[in-house]
Amino acid sequence: MNSTLDKFLPLLGRALIALLFIPAGLSKIMGFSGTVAYIASVGLPLAALGAVLAIVVELGGGLALLVGWKARWVALALALFSVASALFFHKFWAVPPEQVMAQTINFYKNFAIAGGLLFVVAFGAGAWSLDARGAQR
Repeated sequence: MNSTLDKFLPLLGRALIALLFIPAGLSKIMGFSGTVAYIASVGLPLAALGAVLAIVVELGGGLALLVGWKARWVALALALFSVASALFFHKFWAVPPEQVMAQTINFYKNFAIAGGLLFVVAFGAGAWSLDARGAQR
């Protein structure tokens, strides 16, 4: 590939993944009480703390991934968060039949997102990132 694409595609990939996490974090802030209630509804303890942690991971991690700051660590945290979210919130095996398809899609979507994030863990944020800029200094 050419060098411009090699620089641009990791940025585009990070932006597309961040596009999932940043709005999700913002929506949790705007609907905090609903988020807490949803977390509690699946039986997780300390739902308010869980909601705050989800906001920090999604919004903070999404923004950090977008600009490529500490991208390997952030991507690992987001990948683990995605897998945990799939396991706790998309239990397709334990929902009414009319919800199985949607929950199955969301379950595997979260694992696919984790897979994409593991590429960032393995290969870094790319040339157009704060990580690369810091390495140049």
